Amino acid sequence: MKFTTYLRDGAPRLALVEGDMLIDLNDADGRIPSDLRAALAAGIDLPALAAACAKAGAARVPMAGVRLAPLVPEPGKTVCLGLNYFDHAKEGGREKPDYPWFFFRGASSLIAHGDAGVVPRVSARFDYEAELAVVIGQRVPRHVKEADALQYVFGYACFNDISVRDYQKRTPQWTIGKNFDATGGFGPVLVTADELPPGAVGLRIQGRLNGEVMQDANTTDMIFGVAETIALLAEVLTLEPGDVIVMGTPAGVGQARTPPVWMKPGDTYEVEIERVGLLANPIVAEAQA
Repeated sequence: MKFTTYLRDGAPRLALVEGDMLIDLNDADGRIPSDLRAALAAGIDLPALAAACAKAGAARVPMAGVRLAPLVPEPGKTVCLGLNYFDHAKEGGREKPDYPWFFFRGASSLIAHGDAGVVPRVSARFDYEAELAVVIGQRVPRHVKEADALQYVFGYACFNDISVRDYQKRTPQWTIGKNFDATGGFGPVLVTADELPPGAVGLRIQGRLNGEVMQDANTTDMIFGVAETIALLAEVLTLEPGDVIVMGTPAGVGQARTPPVWMKPGDTYEVEIERVGLLANPIVAEAQA
């Protein structure tokens, strides 16, 4: 089953995706909140209710006719991993990490499929990172065992962890370079966990700049898989419904190339993950004041 979030009158709306059509779930059944995070937090059986809406012949609208929003517009937490593919760590001159390099992203950095990534005025070192995103569906108990962790995953999506590299490197902690406005592509759809292999392993992940393949790997190559990552985070904090984990990028990023390749206005970067979807974001310059 696939879900998305679209905008209606400027507000995010949760929808079921059927082929190239959408069903607004709150319109179809008032018991379903109009926001994905709220729907998960409510503890309802979202797939069952969504299936019932579809079976009952709920109204459908073409997906091509709506503007999408970030899949979870305001996650409670977005936890990202750095250096989670060995070849990416190696191309950056680092060894395989013994523990994930965690950092957070704020909601104001997120953009939807089709929205523009914005090259900031203060830097042109605007880099791409194709990644797998995990959406938590249920509250994860503290100290959950790795063997039990995947039952708390609702689904998976594509993410582009766009990075402003010079700002990222200004401090030992990467947060500042990962939180510029309009730098976190997220969507276009969420595929429920039951539709994919456990932990979304064995899926091809590819990033393309203006159609040219820049990153090409497999989620099996992640150093820390989804279950282990959830278990490690649960040692520290409570993961809640609608929280997002972004699982790191494979080799091929722009800063590691000779000469470096930076995204610029007029470019488009695509993130495609097998059986999950294709996320595309054009690149524009920040408007002058």
